[in-house]
Amino acid sequence: MAAVTRGSFTFIRRLLLAHRYKLCCSRVQTGRPDYTRHPHTVFIPQLCSSRFFHTSYVTSGPILPFKLSDIGEGIMEVTVKEWYVKEGDKVSQFDSICEVQSDKASVTITSRYDGVIKKLYYEVDATALVGTPLVDIETEPGPEVVHEEDVVETPAMSNDEHTHQEIKGHKTQATPAVRRLAMENNIKLSEVVGTGRDGRILKEDILNFLAKQTGAILPPTPFHEIQPPPPAASAPSSASMPKMKPTPSVQLPVVSRPVFTGKDSTEHLKGFHKAMVKTMTAALKIPHFGYKDEVDLTRLVQLRKELKGLSEARGVKLSYMPFFIKAASLGLLHFPILNASVDEAVQNITYKASHNIGLAMDTSQGLLVPNVKNVQLLSVFEIAVELNRMQTLGATGQLGTADLTGGTFTLSNIGSIGGTYAKPVILPPEVAIGALGKIQVLPRFNSRDEVVKAHVMNVSWSADHRIIDGATMARFSNLWRDYLENPASMVLDLK
Repeated sequence: MAAVTRGSFTFIRRLLLAHRYKLCCSRVQTGRPDYTRHPHTVFIPQLCSSRFFHTSYVTSGPILPFKLSDIGEGIMEVTVKEWYVKEGDKVSQFDSICEVQSDKASVTITSRYDGVIKKLYYEVDATALVGTPLVDIETEPGPEVVHEEDVVETPAMSNDEHTHQEIKGHKTQATPAVRRLAMENNIKLSEVVGTGRDGRILKEDILNFLAKQTGAILPPTPFHEIQPPPPAASAPSSASMPKMKPTPSVQLPVVSRPVFTGKDSTEHLKGFHKAMVKTMTAALKIPHFGYKDEVDLTRLVQLRKELKGLSEARGVKLSYMPFFIKAASLGLLHFPILNASVDEAVQNITYKASHNIGLAMDTSQGLLVPNVKNVQLLSVFEIAVELNRMQTLGATGQLGTADLTGGTFTLSNIGSIGGTYAKPVILPPEVAIGALGKIQVLPRFNSRDEVVKAHVMNVSWSADHRIIDGATMARFSNLWRDYLENPASMVLDLK
């Protein structure tokens, strides 16, 4: 038995072939094997059975643990928010496995393998540690199956999470899933510009490259504004009433009714709430300087009204926010200290070349501040496209680490909820932030001392008073206000 066990598969196969004929003849003639003449008769069928069972095992493939890899930013644990698979489900590359949330962002983890889910290691809302398995996947057999760690679909990944491919003498970094997508579309990775960290090629880079090659436009999901019902009016007679198209009914958001339990409850701080505690605690160590003003947006309201239809025809909702962000970027060119950061010892100031302007968003998960990268290089329409994308991801909790990090200046649109003035808190290591109130229709005097209807918005600024004086903040605010009150003047400074 020991010799057979240590023997090669070839030896066992020859042994089976040598005895197959005698074994079959013995069974046909007597119905029972002759154990005297064939002392190995019992052992040989076991080998046959074992051989067929071994063939079945190879077909199923190995079971690999799907581990949670390092997603960067010093994150050591995440909360499993939702499973997209269950035990027994078949998955392919690109298929979503689960959604996890750290104190930085929510990310979706996708499968690198084709196979079957054999085990889920965590329940929903459980805490998963980096380096521990999330699921077990029974992979399909083949030479391409390699025991690798999982892929997190976010640009913030460490170097060891990527497979590198040598192309034309330089190293192209991309995951196997991205390389497979490129191969299926006959795209050379050497021709694709990677937007990930250190030039890594992401799935979005492949899709954008493919869209440019085919001339396709991939607009984000458009938003639809909910218009208020028209004021009630006296009903005209049926004879004089013109025939109008039926107005589609607008579904108002469903608001869940509060449930009073009468009991105290305690829950552990985690995710974004835990990050907010850390960030705000550090922020309140900064001496804040406040400055408030009002802006007449009457001309901007008219300009947006003219451009709104054109933007929606391209599949993008155009709000006022892209104008606010672009005006801020133009102002930062004149006052770069507001687009800077200071070290913890307050000994060095770093002036940021990129205007990564963040937008504070109120979501069901808490306060999120994604930022639009390189606003100084973007048009108003391109900023609107980015805001549409981030609002869609924020509403579904899919904002990635790349969207939530790297900000240099922040605007908080508190007016979308209500209120006129605020006291915004600076987000370290940034040094300034602005809070925008709601737009109100108020009476104002024009240049001829006539009372006119004006669209007025209040703005509240906060600056790090350790490095920014009040005069600098006031001059920046005045320039930003001039751009918005006379939006045509922005054209002179657009690049």
